[in-house]
Amino acid sequence: MAVHWLLTGLPLALMAPLLGIMLALPAGSYAVLALSLALGTASLSLIGAIGAALTVGLARGGVLLSLLVLPLYIPVLIFGAGAVQAAIFGDGVLAHLAILGALLAAALMLAPWAIAASLRISING
Repeated sequence: MAVHWLLTGLPLALMAPLLGIMLALPAGSYAVLALSLALGTASLSLIGAIGAALTVGLARGGVLLSLLVLPLYIPVLIFGAGAVQAAIFGDGVLAHLAILGALLAAALMLAPWAIAASLRISING
């Protein structure tokens, strides 16, 4: 899970300020954009790993995976976009980033147990 995030999420978070310049974002929102992407992509990787472990033994697991995982992705998307929007308008961003951090902390605590339990169930039948 950590390697997946290091190869996909971290480069995206590091490239975000450059992409923000290309999209003409205000200068004060670059750090918030990078931080929200770093927190959000780590959460999304962990949630996706849980979904992949739940559907590992199924023949048509792709559709079920998207049905299981997409509703869990929505809060990360809402609070990540909300943090950047708050930074653009000059509002407080700490609440959005705190919720993203709490989602990441919950995913870090619960994902290993959920993945292990679902793999154990798929192996034992």
